[in-house]
Amino acid sequence: MNAISNPSRVPPSSDLAVRFQTEQAQDAARVDALIDQAFGPGRFAKTAERLREASDQRMDLSICAWSGETLVGAVRLWSIRIGETPALFLGPIEVRPDHRRQGLAAALTERACEAGLREGDRIVLLVGGLPIFASQGFEPTPPGRVALPGPVDPRRVLWRGLVPGVLDQVQGRVAGLKAA
Repeated sequence: MNAISNPSRVPPSSDLAVRFQTEQAQDAARVDALIDQAFGPGRFAKTAERLREASDQRMDLSICAWSGETLVGAVRLWSIRIGETPALFLGPIEVRPDHRRQGLAAALTERACEAGLREGDRIVLLVGGLPIFASQGFEPTPPGRVALPGPVDPRRVLWRGLVPGVLDQVQGRVAGLKAA
């Protein structure tokens, strides 16, 4: 299944009582603190972090959720390629504990994917749990089609095509992309 962006997957932002906006440079420290609080220093040992270090963050696609002046959630997207195919790498994504179970992570994910599609991106890859991301149109990568630059449970490597058929021929080693 190649999922196309579907706004009906997530509750409207008015139900969440938050506002969404792209991450700004001045937000970085607050986003980092939110992520650090949730994942701790162990996240720096993961393959996903190695991939992010080799990539440029797409600030134009990274989304923050705010309740008043409080950052309550954030998701970041990064430029990568799968083989020779440009793609986006989603993560980390985090929501403050007092705002969880309200659909906010799903809303952040959907908005980030929609922003990517608007900018011409066609594929989003992530490392995460299928039970969490299946409702967002993510599916496991077929065995042997995608190789990350380090150890990772292949059952947790998920992707989503933002246009029909885009995943059909994509395969290869995943690498970060930096501006020239």
